[in-house]
Amino acid sequence: QVQLVESGGGLVQAGGSLRLSCAASGRTLNNCVMAWFRQAPGKGREFVAAITWTGGKTYYADSVKGRFTISRDNAKNTGFLQMNSLEPDDTAVYYCAVDEVVVIITTDWRQYDYWGQGTQVTVSS
Repeated sequence: QVQLVESGGGLVQAGGSLRLSCAASGRTLNNCVMAWFRQAPGKGREFVAAITWTGGKTYYADSVKGRFTISRDNAKNTGFLQMNSLEPDDTAVYYCAVDEVVVIITTDWRQYDYWGQGTQVTVSS
């Protein structure tokens, strides 16, 4: 079992930055994938970014490429999402998730095994 706790959300003006953290406990995340998803009101859960825990390979949605950076600290078993140049359309609840049975890296939220509680990010115009 893996427990995930997100932090770092908040209210920011357009053009600003936030850094989200996702602390994992219960097991190390070796050979897992950690991803960030977001869900805006009235919309489905959207893939944002993912990172392979062992190799550190990253993947991004086109909508955030060049603005967001996903990373991890293996020693602290914690993942991060650095969000720069934020836009009002980035407003959503952000969730971190872990896929521990990795066949392929997937952007499909239904394939992820563990989820955090979510943290609200609000970007004002």
